Amino acid sequence: MSVSLPAAVPRKTFADVRAALLERREIALLDVREEDPHARAHPLFAANLPLSRLELEVYARLPRRDAAIVTLDDGEGYAERAARRLSALGYNDVAVLAGGVSGWQAAGGELFCDVNVPSKAFGELVDATRNTPALEAEAVKKLLDAQADMVVLDVRRFDEYQTMSIPTAINVPGAELALRASTLAPRHETMIIVNCAGRTRGIIGAQSLVNAGLPNPVFALKNGTIGWTLAGQALEHGQTRRFGPVAESARRQAAARAKRLAERAGVQWTSLAEIEAWKSQDGRTTFFFDVRDPEEYAAGHLPGFRSVPGGQLAQETEMIAPTRGARMVLFDDDGARANMTASWLAQMDWEVYTLTLADTAALTEHGHWQAPLPPTPDTPRVHPVTLADWLDSADPPAVIDLTAYANYRRGHIPGAWFALRAGLAEALEKIPRASRHVLTCASSQLARFAFAELAAMTSGEVFVLEGGSNAWKAANLPLEQTERLASEPLDRYRRPYEGTDNSAAAMQAYLDWESGLVAQLERDGTHHFRVIQASAGGKR
Repeated sequence: MSVSLPAAVPRKTFADVRAALLERREIALLDVREEDPHARAHPLFAANLPLSRLELEVYARLPRRDAAIVTLDDGEGYAERAARRLSALGYNDVAVLAGGVSGWQAAGGELFCDVNVPSKAFGELVDATRNTPALEAEAVKKLLDAQADMVVLDVRRFDEYQTMSIPTAINVPGAELALRASTLAPRHETMIIVNCAGRTRGIIGAQSLVNAGLPNPVFALKNGTIGWTLAGQALEHGQTRRFGPVAESARRQAAARAKRLAERAGVQWTSLAEIEAWKSQDGRTTFFFDVRDPEEYAAGHLPGFRSVPGGQLAQETEMIAPTRGARMVLFDDDGARANMTASWLAQMDWEVYTLTLADTAALTEHGHWQAPLPPTPDTPRVHPVTLADWLDSADPPAVIDLTAYANYRRGHIPGAWFALRAGLAEALEKIPRASRHVLTCASSQLARFAFAELAAMTSGEVFVLEGGSNAWKAANLPLEQTERLASEPLDRYRRPYEGTDNSAAAMQAYLDWESGLVAQLERDGTHHFRVIQASAGGKR
């Protein structure tokens, strides 16, 4: 693909971006730094799309090539590099935010920390507006000890749940809650406790059941597993309790409740014919999401739909759909999960439609979702066994590993240096000189996109490891854990609610930060969020 790049990348100001947000015009504000600096300060609707991984993610996250895109950094120079790369990939309305993060703040813009902030701020607004019922950790522990008539439902992803969970908790991720809660608590008297790691997903989960009119007493576990830990109570680890099948009568009831709620929220409904027209529509971005369990998706799904479970979509909206002001279409085959997810997205000011099909004939595609990619460059490659021989020679190559730092620290090719692709030039200054360089990552995909950049920086030979580090491991070649850091590992922000070794001070600071998000939303003023009230005669 031959694309002429602009001599100078256009600039857009804080006022330009703010006006687009206030007028609900489509705009994708992309923070192209690594995740850690992004999490420390960014505008509310800035989606993190690191320059290092741009080719791997951009076609899935920005499906329309003429969408308005504004890249930003904080003076590192990444924003202009990203804008030029986006232009080379076919995007034709790309600009750089003048002044970056510091300029945004200097112009009076509000800065937010952490990740998935729009969803978390919205969750706090829901809690402040609706006074979502909640119980402290100590009260829940007493109920469990007394063997009260209750169920604890954990709405996080299964991997998060397995890391740590409340005793007796059953994993029911995100939108599955709307479909399965009444099956897990069939007696109307049974109390339902909804938890996550911190606050947001527990609040949204509990309020979902309240909004849907479930007859059970429903409460969020206040502050989730963080609150449980701060109360000095023990968590379980490695649990596997998951939801089971749902009877047809329960499915119909859940679907009816979710549809009534979606109507109140302003969700609209669509058809296969309308969807086909939207797929080729110019000047308008439409995201197509299948919100069922990924295994259901793999068994059969609609062409052009991406697998994103409903809870994940509601929690990570700006990451999955970074074009603010775009249209969304959600699909399920039960009528509960799509409508429940859509009810929240509509309140977050998305134009959202749902499609529910009971007939599986239209689900003509199979397998797990694969992200669309630009053409992968053809590069010189070296087989893992050959690389092992080279490493034992008198002139060993320098191996540069571009994988995620978390992968690198679990085990890597002996002697390999960890580097961030966006910082390759700086990384080379720390890596001893060599006549050959070998790039790797988990699969070799990212390494192949980075090949031309490294080749331009060194006079020696450059190769890509065939099959990446996964192929090295498959060949039963040795790994090591000694770290050689050519780049600071900024690709992953350490969340205070992850893992089991966070300090109490960090966990409490996180809870305090979440509680302050409503005030930040008010100062920012660009969100257009609205929280629906209780239905007439309904629960709060």
